[in-house]
Amino acid sequence: MDNFEGIIRTLLEADHFWVQSSFKVELTLGEKRHIGKHSMPRPELDLLALNFEQNEVLVVEAKSFLDSPGVRVEDLEQEHDTPEGRYKLFTSERYRKTVFKRLLLQLCGNGMANATTTISLALAAGNVYKGQTAAIQELFLTKGFIFWSPEEIKEKVTALAKRGYENDPAIITAKILLRR
Repeated sequence: MDNFEGIIRTLLEADHFWVQSSFKVELTLGEKRHIGKHSMPRPELDLLALNFEQNEVLVVEAKSFLDSPGVRVEDLEQEHDTPEGRYKLFTSERYRKTVFKRLLLQLCGNGMANATTTISLALAAGNVYKGQTAAIQELFLTKGFIFWSPEEIKEKVTALAKRGYENDPAIITAKILLRR
């Protein structure tokens, strides 16, 4: 798990989610063939966030891109029948549905979900390419995805500074940077 994922994990936990990092989905050979990638490794989800009270699961892809141009809307607009590229879950509906179906079966088998648990896909971006935040938000709204923009992440981190002391690097850093 990288440090950006750790910050997003802390933010999800502050929103009352139980979070697991690097969750591997155990696709069957038949499922791999269905998506057109019979020899692919197990899909690994950056963060799996469960809110038991709401009976919901968030699959969160965390992309910091802090020293790069950032997330580009054109990369997220692509549609692929067979999963490819950096944003497979966002750009391949067949892949996403197959992974989410297997994920729900795994979670139900572990007693962490039930047949009515909802699964949503989210992207937490530390950097977005040249003012494309609104375009990504609009795209995600139409597709039913969740988008945490760099500005929203900053607001959530700022809110961490108001919490009581916790021995968490993100909370400590927020307190140091926002100390008056």
